[in-house]
Amino acid sequence: MTDSVASTREYEGLQIPVAGTYKLDAAHKRVGFVVRHLMVSKVRGNFAEADATIVIAEDPLQSSVTATITTASVQTGNVDRDNHLRTGDFFEAETYPTITFVSTSIKPDGDDYELTGDLTIKGVTKPVTWELEFNGVVTDPWGNTRAGFSAETEVNRKDWGLDYNAVLEAGGLMIGEKVKLTLEIEALKSA
Repeated sequence: MTDSVASTREYEGLQIPVAGTYKLDAAHKRVGFVVRHLMVSKVRGNFAEADATIVIAEDPLQSSVTATITTASVQTGNVDRDNHLRTGDFFEAETYPTITFVSTSIKPDGDDYELTGDLTIKGVTKPVTWELEFNGVVTDPWGNTRAGFSAETEVNRKDWGLDYNAVLEAGGLMIGEKVKLTLEIEALKSA
């Protein structure tokens, strides 16, 4: 426990990681999404391949995040749906192999933070704000400092040209426009 405490510091009553550069641990992350299907259920998916660098500055409000997601790594548990998501109807993975996020600001929000930045999908860049939670720091059995974060936001997929849909015979649309994006990540502090 003392290692964890030594790896955090306080900022305006909130615990934050010590300053430094943290790299996403690809084996301990989930970059997920949830969207309504037939307006009666939800489809959940994730991207298996992602990379991110988190720079915690001495002044935590100057911290930054850059992230890249491989669009072809989308998976929902259904091969046909996953293949469809890789086409021009959705992510157009061959033409746009990555989704990127570059932060522009971070600020305290109660016990958590708001992380704002530019999300680029299919060549379209729009600002998004994430509700960010710092989950703590620990020294793992190999001596590495690990910080944990959770974040979520909701976006309208049409803002990025993800317009595909189908009208149902009984009325209504097959796929909801709102998409909830969720992150659960561990990041390793660079030496």
